[in-house]
Amino acid sequence: MTMTCTRRTAITRSAGGVLATFAAFATSPRMTSAQPRFPERPVSLLVPFGPGGIADLTARAVAEHMSKTLGQPIVIENKPSAGSIVASQAVASAKSDGHTLLLLSNGNAVSVGLFKKLPYDPLKDFAPVSLLGTFDLGLFVPASSRFASLREVVAFAKAQPGKLNIGTITPGSTQHLAAKLFETVAGIEALVVPYKGSPAVLTALRAGEVDLAFEIVGPMLPQVQAGAVRALATSADRRNPELPQVPTVIEAGVPGYHVASWNALAAPAGTPPAVIEALNRAAREAVAAPAVQEKLGKLGMRLAASTPAELQALLASEIQRWGAVIRSARIEPG
Repeated sequence: MTMTCTRRTAITRSAGGVLATFAAFATSPRMTSAQPRFPERPVSLLVPFGPGGIADLTARAVAEHMSKTLGQPIVIENKPSAGSIVASQAVASAKSDGHTLLLLSNGNAVSVGLFKKLPYDPLKDFAPVSLLGTFDLGLFVPASSRFASLREVVAFAKAQPGKLNIGTITPGSTQHLAAKLFETVAGIEALVVPYKGSPAVLTALRAGEVDLAFEIVGPMLPQVQAGAVRALATSADRRNPELPQVPTVIEAGVPGYHVASWNALAAPAGTPPAVIEALNRAAREAVAAPAVQEKLGKLGMRLAASTPAELQALLASEIQRWGAVIRSARIEPG
């Protein structure tokens, strides 16, 4: 009798354990409801710049390929504004389901130092997806310039402080801050003249109103190829593939100078890891696609993907770096 009871008790406990395990498994999120398919509708990619620029062209080329991978259209929405604030705020406050993305850039890092208070925290309110690529700035002179090299420019600026005129676009832009950083690293004193846009900078350069201009390489390539301007150096730590004969600023005699703009993708904070993984995978495939490489490579862009963690680290380091440049340039936050 005792053995029979003991055996029944053991069987009952064993069965109870199996039932409890099954019940727990059955009520888990995986069993009760399947994860919603992503994407289940078109995805919006907000670009903080106007149509036709390198950021817009990058977004469109990458989005077109990602759409094929994800099985849903990615719709570009241009929302240009100072400091990329309008587009960034819209994404930061969007639903965290991966259907609203931001073309993140070094402009987001720069804006932290340019504004007293942003309506979002770039490090906390976005979920990084992937880097898309980097692009260099060039240091250009008119074709008729008396300067044959960047060494000559630096020598002139040191011999005659304040006499070298450098043209850039608006204060606080990457080009403007790159010029201010150049002053500091090269140990020179120059007059940095900001213009409303790249066409105005080019006009001033060709007219001789400025001696040197800092501008993104891609849009200036036709001017170089036409012989209207000359590139004395490029800003990254390696030569630009579209201007292989042009030295970097470091090679041209200014050690420690390195500036590269970049574009990336981010989603609202709290976006599920599985969604971020799907977006990262699609972005990697797009960046590696030969058609995308060819289209954006002609603009001087170096395509490169990253992990979300690597992008987060890049953003943090860029915020710190450009904040220091802004303080050194004595630009008061607005």
